[in-house]
Amino acid sequence: MKKILIIQTASIGDVILATPIIEKLYLFYPAAEIDFLLKKGTSSLFSGHPFLHEILVWDKSNGKYKNFLTLLQRILLTKYDLVINLQRFFMTGLLTVFSGAVITIGFDKNPFSFFFTRRIKHQIGNGLHEAERNLAMISSITDESFLPPRLYPTAENEKSVQRWKKGRYYTLSPASLWFTKQYPEIKWTELLDRIPSDAPVYLLGSAADTPLCYSILKRSTHQNTIDLSGKLTFLESAALMKGARMNFTNDSAPMHLASAVNAPVTAIFCSTTPDFGFGPISDDSSIVETQEKLTCRPCGLHGYRKCPESHFRCALSLPVSLLQQRL
Repeated sequence: MKKILIIQTASIGDVILATPIIEKLYLFYPAAEIDFLLKKGTSSLFSGHPFLHEILVWDKSNGKYKNFLTLLQRILLTKYDLVINLQRFFMTGLLTVFSGAVITIGFDKNPFSFFFTRRIKHQIGNGLHEAERNLAMISSITDESFLPPRLYPTAENEKSVQRWKKGRYYTLSPASLWFTKQYPEIKWTELLDRIPSDAPVYLLGSAADTPLCYSILKRSTHQNTIDLSGKLTFLESAALMKGARMNFTNDSAPMHLASAVNAPVTAIFCSTTPDFGFGPISDDSSIVETQEKLTCRPCGLHGYRKCPESHFRCALSLPVSLLQQRL
């Protein structure tokens, strides 16, 4: 096995949950060149990664189909021995089938999976974590042992956040792409107010999350809070999370970012549940969810722009006191 390509062009969290495959393949095939195909916007997660040979980027937002053909040509010229497709969608199935690879592996939910060398069953709710489901892809060419997600902040990443890593501190990542996955702003503010004032708190997120973070900061009475949303890279955020007393997140990308550096994390699950297999994996991790029995929960695998039942009880009935226990 000389050349290997992993394909995962979904969101940040899905990409992070693919990293155990990198770890396992490197362990069994240390001389192989391992490449990773990602969508534009996630490649910085792997800056300086010690086990990856090359990052391929598919820009889906500008010239999607033209870029697809360029990628396919590049993949054909590379002549991979193995292509592992973690995506369950049409276009990546095409890339896999026409890659020319000797071995092609993918989930059975991909519409082109009948043409793969090996089809792996993907089943939600069977007690397995998504990282385990991903590793099942390569168990026949490695082994069945588990490896957690892993990212590698560089020395430069660590240095850039060192000024904030002093004493006991906390991070809050209050945003989510989906409304029904996001703990309400008023609840985040209440949690922030309950953190001892002598402990610094850092608000994390992308530039798109800055309005939410700014609003929480302005509403809060906590006097030792700094809004770092939009100011740090993924790996810088991970480096900062590593030294925190606790990192509070939604069921969203920052939860997986914390897990990938084995940072302590408390994950808030609103409309989704950990039964789907996407919970935190850090040694010091905890899941907090409503104690109220709701027939509408979970309402979906991912999330919605608004509560389908218009009451959002899965979030509003979750008391901040449950989070306070993790301070």
